[in-house]
Amino acid sequence: MSKPFTEENLSEIFDADLTWRRKELSDLKFSAKSADIYSQPALLKALVAMSYAHWEGYVRTCATKYFEHLALRKKPYSVFERQIYVNSFLMRLDALHKSKISLKERCLIINDILNSSESRFSYVNPDLIDTKSNLNTEVVSDICTICGVDSSYFENNKIFIDIMLLKRRNAIAHGQQESIQANDIDDFVSGVLALMENFRSLLENKVYTKAYIA
Repeated sequence: MSKPFTEENLSEIFDADLTWRRKELSDLKFSAKSADIYSQPALLKALVAMSYAHWEGYVRTCATKYFEHLALRKKPYSVFERQIYVNSFLMRLDALHKSKISLKERCLIINDILNSSESRFSYVNPDLIDTKSNLNTEVVSDICTICGVDSSYFENNKIFIDIMLLKRRNAIAHGQQESIQANDIDDFVSGVLALMENFRSLLENKVYTKAYIA
């Protein structure tokens, strides 16, 4: 996968990654619809599991490439919106919360916060884009916060994300009985693709408008 040096490069990466995911879902949907009554239930379950996998994978890819695009600007944190700078300390603060560290180490963190704004932004810790293999509404909202974009679309689609997509996928992944109706799959796949396209648009619009600049 090429590097997102320009806005156009980033869009091409987003396009290419979405294209093969959309084709896989389309092919599997066609197979499920065309299957006989004996094969269809298993294929419908596979479609749900695959839909979730692409939802999770696309969010992670888009967010990762978005931050890579910003890092390739080779600019100090002070040039970017405040969230980019905040991100650089989140993992250290998390570690601080989970363990007892000395006063000296706490002072060091505070001094780094005060003094590092002119350091160059070079990468985002991948743990901040952790989908937790459980990309529910809360997790995607957290990733939106890290990226500095509005999460209201996903919060408004909480039932679809958490129940129709994730709960079904988890039941299938854990070997539980789950009945999927063939009549529902067109709307289901369209809904998953809409989630993916919306997340991509949020990041793409931010890049083209340079809304990531302070």
